[in-house]
Amino acid sequence: MTKPTSWVVLAELIRPQGRKGELLSELLTDFPERFDEPTPVYLAKANFAGPAEAARNAVILSYWLPVGKNHGRIVLKFSGTDTISQAEELAGLQVIVPQEDRLPLEEDSSYISDLMNCTVFDKGNPVGTIVDVQFPSTADGTRRLLEAAPILVLESADQDEILIPFVKKFIVNIDVLQQRIDMDLPDGLVDINR
Repeated sequence: MTKPTSWVVLAELIRPQGRKGELLSELLTDFPERFDEPTPVYLAKANFAGPAEAARNAVILSYWLPVGKNHGRIVLKFSGTDTISQAEELAGLQVIVPQEDRLPLEEDSSYISDLMNCTVFDKGNPVGTIVDVQFPSTADGTRRLLEAAPILVLESADQDEILIPFVKKFIVNIDVLQQRIDMDLPDGLVDINR
């Protein structure tokens, strides 16, 4: 039996962009430079959980970062995808790599996938479990606000949704192996964000 693979999503392919098979994509990595050289990746439908053999092999040949209304996204060029119709066949798929192929992070940085299902504690008291991480964007939703802190979406023991800014000055310790994040939040922040 084939061992299941844990996947990391790098991008979501939206639609053709141009006439030579490029695809406009939602960028889901902070490391677009990983595509500076031809990059082997896999393509699969959202929430793919199968083995590598069940995903589609692909190679990213090049990329560019658009400006204007698509700022914050990425345009990807795949080997063997040279026409609009070939690109249309890939639209809706995700660009994924095995978890062990993730790039190493700088100290004091975390992968979002590692934060999921961690319990957040404020001054030792459990607040809730991370169920999502949101990134503030412009009012029309087309661009991510890079200067704004990500928001941890927690679910409390009472199933309340609690929003906590993921700001370094609030973080005491992150232990992804124990799925625990200790924070020192300002008084009242948890109650105001319920």
